[in-house]
Amino acid sequence: MAKRIFALALSLFLLSFSTLANALSLNYYDKTCPMVETTITSVVKKAMMNDQTVPAALLRMFFHDCFIRGCDGSVLLHSTSNNQAEKDGPANISLHAFYVIDNAKKEVEAKCPGVVSCADILALAARDAVALSGGPTWNVQKGRKDGRISKAIDTRLLPAPTFNISQLQQSFAQRGLSIADLVALSGGHTLGFSHCSSFQNRIHNFDTKNDVDPSLQPSFAANLRSVCPLHNTRKNAGATMDTTSTIFDNVYFKLLLQGKSLFTSDEALLSAHETKTLVSKFANSQEDFNRAFVNSMLKMGSLNGGQEVRLNCRAVN
Repeated sequence: MAKRIFALALSLFLLSFSTLANALSLNYYDKTCPMVETTITSVVKKAMMNDQTVPAALLRMFFHDCFIRGCDGSVLLHSTSNNQAEKDGPANISLHAFYVIDNAKKEVEAKCPGVVSCADILALAARDAVALSGGPTWNVQKGRKDGRISKAIDTRLLPAPTFNISQLQQSFAQRGLSIADLVALSGGHTLGFSHCSSFQNRIHNFDTKNDVDPSLQPSFAANLRSVCPLHNTRKNAGATMDTTSTIFDNVYFKLLLQGKSLFTSDEALLSAHETKTLVSKFANSQEDFNRAFVNSMLKMGSLNGGQEVRLNCRAVN
């Protein structure tokens, strides 16, 4: 009974942003803020020169924003005395590089006061993060509005690194995203770094028969165990998502087929015929992956249920 009530509540919650979706267009700011895209690109590029982790951070930030209430910039809001915001939820504690969005907002506001939403700035910054890392570029539809609601408890709705294929499919389907979108967007793991806590379940006390997940390539698993011992005390210990973690490429998929993925949710993509076929396709063709990733980013990015153009990305108007 409790599960049915939660499922109904979740469905209503997700419906709340899909029914309020704002009309987006490619030329939304052509007259009101024509320099918006070049301004944001310049800010992202500058941040990347000082910190190679920025692209992965921005891409992950956008994903985590869109998966809660649609792409409404709610992940950017600060907690207040009477509300703990999304960015302080367990799944978002490791998000960083919020300052890049703040800097972009400041630059844009100086040229076009009160016109461009924080949600659009994040969507454009995520696109730039991919393109500037050697990945594909695309035309971002704009016109998102910023949301006024941000609750840490809602981060439990994000797909977890421990999810199996059924849980992943359900999570994506509830947001109107297909199995193809699931595999393509998982390819975003080609950028970045993960802390030990996100894959600890695969390298220690895996199950009653195995200490280590047997699907992991043995030497790869041994290396992970040396970096992340059972009683790890190093706060920032972890591993890069793939061997070219600052370049947007298809190496993630190649390593996945070799048993060298970090998360249970990564390995889960090999547990169903349809997803495994797509993994192999993307491992064999950077072009196919790029095309699918762009399509899925556009699809995910179309979810929006915001209400205002925030003057400060950290606080509602």
